[in-house]
Amino acid sequence: MAKTATWRGMTPADLPAVNAIAAVVHAAYPEDPAVFAERLALYPDGCFVLETANGLAGYLVSHPWHVMQPPALNALLGSMPQPASTYYLHDIALLPQARGGGAAGTVLTMVFDHAAAVADNVSLVAVGGTAPFWGRYRFAPHDTPSLARKLQSYGKDASYMVRSLSADHAAGSTISLE
Repeated sequence: MAKTATWRGMTPADLPAVNAIAAVVHAAYPEDPAVFAERLALYPDGCFVLETANGLAGYLVSHPWHVMQPPALNALLGSMPQPASTYYLHDIALLPQARGGGAAGTVLTMVFDHAAAVADNVSLVAVGGTAPFWGRYRFAPHDTPSLARKLQSYGKDASYMVRSLSADHAAGSTISLE
């Protein structure tokens, strides 16, 4: 990744590039452009793009949500919950040339800091064998039979994962999600 790469807030003008990146990085998990446009409209504070000298090279979309209730892939939300019981990391995508330089860690630190004002945990659905990557960021699987139907739209290896943001997590405590 070029040293001039920086994360900034996503704007509506970025959506064509975001959709193009998604088509490259997440070809097996396609989402309509309306999904990204809605997330940005509903919760712009959780949408970021990685800007480089050669254009956008990545994005992250996140928002408040309901713990243990991930949205189906390619589904519109309609609104954000008030209050939220989790901060949901909907999607992160980096083009190959932006990987390996710490860009993911940089934006995840930003998201975790922001998420702490919304909920005491961050959740996501790991797809395509990415659970070990998320494990390095202290996400742990919390798959249950009741989640199986929701996760079907994400593929056979999908795993619902949660990271506690509470101080006691560092001491090895677990969180209650039921």
